[in-house]
Amino acid sequence: MTEEDMLLLKRIVQTPGILGGRPRVDGTRVGVSHILEALAAGDTADEIVESLPWLTHDDIKAALLYAAHSAESAAIQAAE
Repeated sequence: MTEEDMLLLKRIVQTPGILGGRPRVDGTRVGVSHILEALAAGDTADEIVESLPWLTHDDIKAALLYAAHSAESAAIQAAE
């Protein structure tokens, strides 16, 4: 993992009582799942940032990176 990846991942937090403790972009109530669902529905990063102007393109990258690492962790746990 690169230093840039580490910095991006710091944007994703989990706080009990906010979004049920699910991962979200720090300082917002926008969940990682919300961003992933929008991308899966065909929205572009530009469209997401336009509709949620408090997000940045780096927030979108951070959500994708978090999801990738989560999927990798889940795959490793399933293989054990």
